[in-house]
Amino acid sequence: MGSTDLMNGISPVQLTINDKVYVTVRNYDREIDKSRVEDLERRCEVGSADSMFHLFTDTMGDPICRIKNSPLYKMLVAELDDELVGVIQGSIKTVTVSSCNQIIVGYILGLRVSPIHRRKGIALSLVRSVEEWFITNHVDFAYMATEKNNEASVKLFMDKLGFVEFRNLSILVNPVRHCVINLPTSVEIMKLKVAQAELLYRRFVGSTDFLPHDIDAILKNKLSLGTWIAFPRGESWCDHHLETNGLNGSGLNAADKPGTNWAMLSVWNCGDLFKLRVGRAPMSCHIYAKSSRVIDRFFPFLNVPSVPDVFNPFGFYFMYGLRCEGPNSGPLMRTLCQYVHNMAVKDDSCKVIVTEVGESDSTLRLHIPNSKLLSRPDQDLWCIKPLKTDQHILDQEKHTALFDLTGIKPATSSFFVDPREV
Repeated sequence: MGSTDLMNGISPVQLTINDKVYVTVRNYDREIDKSRVEDLERRCEVGSADSMFHLFTDTMGDPICRIKNSPLYKMLVAELDDELVGVIQGSIKTVTVSSCNQIIVGYILGLRVSPIHRRKGIALSLVRSVEEWFITNHVDFAYMATEKNNEASVKLFMDKLGFVEFRNLSILVNPVRHCVINLPTSVEIMKLKVAQAELLYRRFVGSTDFLPHDIDAILKNKLSLGTWIAFPRGESWCDHHLETNGLNGSGLNAADKPGTNWAMLSVWNCGDLFKLRVGRAPMSCHIYAKSSRVIDRFFPFLNVPSVPDVFNPFGFYFMYGLRCEGPNSGPLMRTLCQYVHNMAVKDDSCKVIVTEVGESDSTLRLHIPNSKLLSRPDQDLWCIKPLKTDQHILDQEKHTALFDLTGIKPATSSFFVDPREV
């Protein structure tokens, strides 16, 4: 678990909005705010209000569940006439980017404003307060993620707060079916020890943008179910290719090094932290979903796309750190994803398996099973903003990092999505 900064760094501030609305922004206090934050969460959908489907979050009695595993985190609340009308969360960590070794970044998430108090500047006040906390903690860049069609969020962050787009990720969702999938016998799957997984991630994913400096803490977390590697059966998990790439003496035994073709991923159990629920869906969606599950249960050979029961609170697995090596590694990744599906079949609360891939991972995307109905290709918009604007404070290396992240050329490096920020 990360370090809490819930009660430090931000003093209560009373803000005047539109010359008449007085809002107090202060630190979250569990004793007086817990039930009020949970009530606000139940009333606020995630994503665009214009979407046909509305996603709601159940934090299961712990409003800070989405940030408490980060190295440093904070939650702020906004009050209007003693009514809690808004909330925001932030987390801080050190990451790598392709053009420099390390930068400190602050992630903004969980921004909620009561539906009847929107368009009063409350969200703007909350974001600015979190940015102040970031600056106090020497953060170089703030970043956030939102749906591309969420006009209110895009307008707030990009038009009013100066954030710029730096990634468009695809959210791939694979429903969990009732039966396990037969895996090809030509593929061998092995679960890695944490130390092995860390060494491989640092070696082969070390140049990936936003790889957390504390990847070891993520892999050791109890929510991380493990890391698996797939390779062709009969091939040694070691060859000259790896030896010449510097894994000799890394702490892996000769039998514990990947060969020419291999795939790797890790799994995070988000369902143990919070649950999701789709609300306000038309009756036709309920009928189709239930019918598809009945057909899948009794006639699985028909391969009718199944829609799980997402209209009641459900959990999900998040696959992170996906990596392929070798010209024939795509099918190995597909087999790994099927293996994770079979794990989820045994977990009654897990209804879907989710992952995110970037523009540069188009080939990888082809081998990740997903539902066209549930997935959101190129719809997860990530935006970033430098917080140290003084030329003497933001050194040249970090200026280069910002240019590389936000340049007009398409992103050429992969992007690591931290499962703690899902």
